[in-house]
Amino acid sequence: MKSVLLRIEPVIWLLFGQGILIGTILLTAWLLVVGILNPLGMVSPDALAYSRAYALATASPFGIPIGQLILLAILVLPLWKGAHHVRSLAVDFWGGDHDAAVGSVLYAIAAVGTVLGIIAVVRL
Repeated sequence: MKSVLLRIEPVIWLLFGQGILIGTILLTAWLLVVGILNPLGMVSPDALAYSRAYALATASPFGIPIGQLILLAILVLPLWKGAHHVRSLAVDFWGGDHDAAVGSVLYAIAAVGTVLGIIAVVRL
């Protein structure tokens, strides 16, 4: 199983790197707006209305579903980031003896989350 993980490692690193980008930049800004500025009354409640969020998520300029692609990236990429971080943490705590099993389980969970995210976004 470890040889399979080594073969797909560049793909995992790509997903991990993009998960860092999404998790660090976009989700931090979202938490700031929704978690702090909105309760303090600094953001209009109309700006966060469901109809507006739905319109942004389903936006398809030029026939390209940009809104759905962005929503999918926001949902899926942090899963891969988290899986990689937990795998690294497991290696630090228990050594590399169980790395293949732990990595396989964590990346399988991220893959299932990816499929569920795709299904959820396509059903919009």
